[in-house]
This record gives sequence, structure tokens and C-alpha cells, in this order.
Amino acid sequence: MYRSVVAVLKTAPETVVDDVGRVMELAGYQEALPKEHHTHLKINISWHVYYPACSTTPWQLDGVITRMLADGYSRESLIAAHNSTVVVNSHVGEVNNHLSGVIDKHGLERIFLDEPPNEWLRYEPKHKMLALDRVYPEGIMIPKALIGRNALQLPTMKTHVFTTITGAMKNAFGGLLHRKRHWTHGVIHETLVDLLAIQTEIHPGIFAVMDATIAGDGPGPRAMRPHVKNYLLASADAVSIDAIAAKMMGFDPMSLDFIRIAHEKGLGCGDPKEIEIAGEDVSSVNFRFVGDVDTLASRGQKLIYHGALKRFEHLLLRSPLVPWSYAASRLYHDAFWYPFIGKKRVKAVLRTEWGELFKSYGRRP
Repeated sequence: MYRSVVAVLKTAPETVVDDVGRVMELAGYQEALPKEHHTHLKINISWHVYYPACSTTPWQLDGVITRMLADGYSRESLIAAHNSTVVVNSHVGEVNNHLSGVIDKHGLERIFLDEPPNEWLRYEPKHKMLALDRVYPEGIMIPKALIGRNALQLPTMKTHVFTTITGAMKNAFGGLLHRKRHWTHGVIHETLVDLLAIQTEIHPGIFAVMDATIAGDGPGPRAMRPHVKNYLLASADAVSIDAIAAKMMGFDPMSLDFIRIAHEKGLGCGDPKEIEIAGEDVSSVNFRFVGDVDTLASRGQKLIYHGALKRFEHLLLRSPLVPWSYAASRLYHDAFWYPFIGKKRVKAVLRTEWGELFKSYGRRP
């Protein structure tokens, strides 16, 4: 198998924008993203409130855009791409995560992939699908806007209740699938591999920049414990960057099904022994994160996808009863968890240097 490269750098609030450009260059981003094509900067909004490590950071986006414009990518070719979910409003999230000012400062177009006037087309993958053709027997639908354009994924380093960790591979989950993407949670690992296969077919170039300045540990992507870690990662191989992130968090990458299956199918390299690290030596880094912690909400979801309620999955998630699950998630996370638990953690982070930097992105010039 080819040898993949993942660039890793230590950073600090006063140098992070420049450091994002440096880590991109170390990972060979210009070779990965041909200038003759438009590039969608796939922003990750995992919650419409600000919660550290949850969503793309303003300095992550600022650094990517600053470097690409300096290297000759035209302003018109860079598009800030969003998606919403049944429980997350990306319009609100863009503002609360202080991303609006970054997009406006650089004069970029923004697009909300799952909203009109964007078209969705039925797509026939060239790769044999592991799950998507069964989940969506009527046809796999993807956004027309993504076809023939580069994709630059902007994940953060964090754990996840369904996939242990979430990174570059799962960041495409929001962009390529519509709001019924939760139908795939029962086969989430196979779904992520299918989506990576589709990406290799529709994108001229793929790249990822992962923010680990503040990383999330526990029941992600929302109810985590944030930890200041001061790292940035970048790679043209989504499997490799997720593998190195997993290893840094303290997990065996090849024990995570989506990484192992993608590696076995030749969609990238998931074995850290076969991945070249440019920049920092992270061979001994181990954050000792915990990925098997659940919240009340995720325990209920797992009962539906994998447990005692599995036989009722179609009724609960694909029938007129489905709004109950959206309401339950919003009630738990927005009305209970964030006000009573999350806000204390946010306030603690806002007292750090990274918190001061975050607040500065929210101030009007």
C-alpha cells in the first residue's frame, strides 16, 4: 500500500492562523487540491451553540482561507459549505461559533447544501456499496454542488458515541447525505466507508485540516469534556488523519471498524506504522480519552439502532412518530445538558487564551 503523510504541528493562539497554513503545506495541500477546480470548505457545525471542540473553530477556517488566498486560489473558487441536521441549525451555529465574521472578512460565498435552491441528484456509485444501497433502496442522493469540486474537510478532534472518534471521514457525512442521514446510524461504519468511496469518485481533490487546539473527550460530538491540547493536523488521506487522531486520543485505529474497513478496501491508510508523520513527533502522545461513555440520549439511540428496540427502528425513525426523537434530543441537549452542565465547561475554556481568541473573533472590527 502507498505511504500516506499526516502533518502534525504544535500551535498557540498567537500563531495559530499561520500554523494552519504551515501544517497544510507540510501535508502537500496544493498537490491535493488542484487550483482549476472550485473548493468547498466543509464546515462542521455539530451544535448551534458554542461548545469547545464541538465544531469548526474560527481560527481553523481563517487559517485555511488565509493560506489558500496567499497561495493563489481565487476568492471566487472558495466556498464555505454548511449542512444542517434534524436537531442542529447551521445558520445559528455559524453565528454562535464565530464563523460568520471569518467568511464575511474574506468575502467568500456560503452555501447550505440541504436547502433550496441546491439540487440533489440520484447517484450511481462505481464502487460496490457496503450499506447505502440498502438504507436507501430508492437511490442514493447527493448534492449536485459537490460534484466536480474539491472538498476540504474541517473537523475537530473529538470522540463520538457511535464511532468512538469522529474526524475527516465523518465530516463528509453531513455534506453528502440529506437530513435523513440518521437512518444510517445502525450501519454507520459501513456508511462512512461508502461515503469516502463516493468522494473519491466525485471530487478532483480531497484534503482535511483537523483542529485539536481544544479536543473533546467522552460522549461526543456534543456532551464532551474539552481539553486544551494545542495541536493541528492535516492530510490528503482522510483515513490516515483519522487514524493518527485516534492514536493520539489513545485508541487503536485499526480496532475502529470504519478505519479498518477503509484501509482494507484501499481507500486510505489506517495503520499508523505505514503512515509518515511530518512535523511533530507524536509517537508517544496518548491523551487517554474515553470513547465508550454514553448520555441518556445516546443510550436511547443505541437501543433503537443496536439493542432491544431494533425491531421498532423503522416505526420510530421513519414514520409519523419520528418528530418525537428530534424533540427528545433537543430537549435533552438544549434545555437540560447545556444550561446545567455544558455552560460551566464553556466558561472555563473562555477563561483560557484560546477562549480569549474565540471571543476576539466575535467582536466587530
